[in-house]
Order: sequence, then C-alpha cells, then structure tokens
Amino acid sequence: MDTAFGVSARAEKVFPPVLHHYHSFTIAKAHGCTVVSTDGNRYLDFSSGLAVLNVGYGHPEVLAAVHQQVDRFVHTGSIYHNESTTAAAEELVSITPSGLDMLFFGNSGAEAVEASLKLSRYVSGRQAIVSFTGAFHGRTFGALSVTTSNSSYRRRYHPLLPSVYQLPYPACFNCPLGLNHGSCGTRCLQEAIRLFERQVPPDEVAAVIIEPFLGEGGYYPAPPEFLQGLRTICDEYGILLIFDEVQSGIGRTGKWFFCEHADVTPDILVVAKALASGFPLGAVVAGQHLMAQWEPGAHGSTFGGNPVACAAARATLQVIKKEGLLARGAELGERALARLRTFADTCPWIGDVRGYGLMMAIEIVDENGAPDGPRCSLLIEECLRRGLMVINCGMKRNIVRIIPPLTVTDAELDEGLTALGAGLEELDRSSLSRAPVTVAAD
Repeated sequence: MDTAFGVSARAEKVFPPVLHHYHSFTIAKAHGCTVVSTDGNRYLDFSSGLAVLNVGYGHPEVLAAVHQQVDRFVHTGSIYHNESTTAAAEELVSITPSGLDMLFFGNSGAEAVEASLKLSRYVSGRQAIVSFTGAFHGRTFGALSVTTSNSSYRRRYHPLLPSVYQLPYPACFNCPLGLNHGSCGTRCLQEAIRLFERQVPPDEVAAVIIEPFLGEGGYYPAPPEFLQGLRTICDEYGILLIFDEVQSGIGRTGKWFFCEHADVTPDILVVAKALASGFPLGAVVAGQHLMAQWEPGAHGSTFGGNPVACAAARATLQVIKKEGLLARGAELGERALARLRTFADTCPWIGDVRGYGLMMAIEIVDENGAPDGPRCSLLIEECLRRGLMVINCGMKRNIVRIIPPLTVTDAELDEGLTALGAGLEELDRSSLSRAPVTVAAD
C-alpha cells in the first residue's frame, strides 16, 4: 500500500512510534463518506474520522464558511473580540440543554475536559473528582487521571492528579459487578454510596464526570435510569455533574446530545470532535451561575476559539439543522441496528449489538462468549479489503464501532453493511493464525 508517494515510510522517519494509525494507507482525497487513497483505492469511512466528520468530508457549506473566514483573518487570541467566535458560541448554546448557556472554547476534547475539572474545583471549593471505570477522557494529565479504559495509557506517567476516585460504569453486557444483564435495575448506583461511606465524604467531591455513552472504553450507552439516578445523587450532595459528550455529541445518537435520551441535564457539558468538522475546537459549556464565578485569569487559551475553526463549527451546526440530520441519523440508525441484529442471529461471533442513532457497535466474542480481540482485528482487515473502514474499541479491542457520517446515503449505508456482513461470513472461513491488524486508540 501507499506505493504512489511512500508517505508511510517517510512518516516513520519523522514521527515517533507513539503516533500510531489504524490503517497504513495514505489519503489522497475525500468527499462525503468516501476516502480515496494515493494508490487509487476507494473506501467508505464508517469511522467518520474518529467520530469527527458528522457532516462528512468536505461539506460545501462548511468549506465556504472556512474560505470566507480565512480571507478575513485566521487568529485573534484573547486580544480582542471577533464575530466568528462569538457567532459560533451563540450557535452552540442554541442547541445545548436549557440552562447551559455560557461556554469556554479550547482546541480539543482533552482540553475541554481539563477545563471542566478546573471549573468544578474552582467554583465548588472542593477537590475530589469521581469518574468511571472504562472511561476515556483524554491524554493530558488531568484528563488521563480520570481515564481508565486501559492501564497502558497511564504506564510510566504516575503520579497523576490526586483525589480522583472511580465508580463502575454501567456496561450492562459486561457488567463490572457481575449482575444479570438487563435485570438488575440500577444497583450499580449503590457503589456511589459505598464510595462516599468508605473513601471520600460527598461534601469533599467537586464533580462526577461520566461519558453518558461510553466511547473508546467499549461503546456502551448508560441506561437512562442510571443517568437519572446519578443526577439525583449529585443534587443531594451538591456535586457538579459533568457529561463528556466529546464522541456522542453533535447529533451522533439521533439527538444533539445523548443526555437528551435520558432527559438529564448536566451541570457541565464537554463537547469537541464533530463540533467543527475536523478543525481543532472543543468547548466546556455550563450555566451562567457557574461560569460567572470563574474569574479572569483562572483559565485561558491562546488558540481556543480560533475564528476559522469557529466558522467551521457554526456552519456544521447550521448544516445539521438545515438538512434535518438529527431525524435522518435516528432513522438510519434504526435501519442499521435492525440489519446488525440479523447478522447476530446467524453469526456466533457477535455477542451483542447496541447503539443509538449512528453510534453503533457489535461486540465480537469467542466460542465461550469472552472478548475476542484477534477475531475483531481480522474482521476489520476483511472489511478494509471490501472497501469499508471501521475501527475498534474496548479494553480487549474486540468491539467494532460503526459510526458513518450523518450524511451517509441510503446506498452507501447498504454498501457498508453488506461489506461488514461479508467480513463476518469470512470469519467462519479464515484462520486466526494470520497476523491481525494493529490498531490504536483515540
């Protein structure tokens, strides 16, 4: 692969091995849901550039907004105000849950998570943070301190942020408490009470941070009743509730944010990835009553709220509204999940199918129902041979993420799912002795 320009070989000479890629080919061009490599191969991207390209590659309205802003100016920093950044902020708070009406722009999801933790500690006067096992919140030190999707991310980086505690995430198919799938109610919420009784008093907890739809840790949507119970606990003890919707936000699940499925509003919302269609932008959003307490100089950013990225963000949100992509994503998601379940009826290697909207996953297991990472890697390789790009996740890397752009056409969705089905059939015919594809995390 990559014979046209040898970019992969050149990249290995200038980038360290820590910068890993899911696939080894080099992109030449892309549009909508389609990527073309330098050696002429066409692929459907059902990874959306790691859940970033919710309106696809190169949407004309996003590109037009970017070109217009580039011709004016590309940077302001915090020296003075500008129309592009302010308009993007207004557009974003127009879609966030009621009461979340003020924001701070950064450059990424990890930065936004860092800002949410700082905001929580600053305004509450408390120091402890509670997160959930399996979570992925980023790789900077604060974000890494609340990330537990894989211990390898923390290797050789200790000590991390102190006063951070973990609760089990309600990943029902692989319940961390060993409870019966789908019949336990919300017994896992009792772990929060045990944590407060045994490890940290609740009046010392600044915030609880959770991905309401677990991303890199396994693509598990938290049950609505769990999120509602968590909201109640936080309210009882005056704890701020942070929802990290970096991966599940901006229409990915058929609503603007996954928290809407549970009818729960967090105190702080973290947004990034799909916000600006590939331009670096993240945001921490909260109510004015919290943000007004975050005094000048308590936080800052040189590049956060870049006017070009903000032009892309505003256009992205307007495209989703204009083209009715929330309803479209919900409809396509129902159709795709139905077909994935038909695959599961005949494929012994699918342990579970789950998802909302166009944020879906199939869990690959072995003959005993245990996570099967090698077989999942083989499936990804088989899909790539058939022109479909998908990526995996989970601690054992055994879960296939299916996250096409919200703009995917009916024909493209059918083509991609057909390729996935053919790849699953190949699992029964192929030997696992082949070297699996090496994959990276978010």
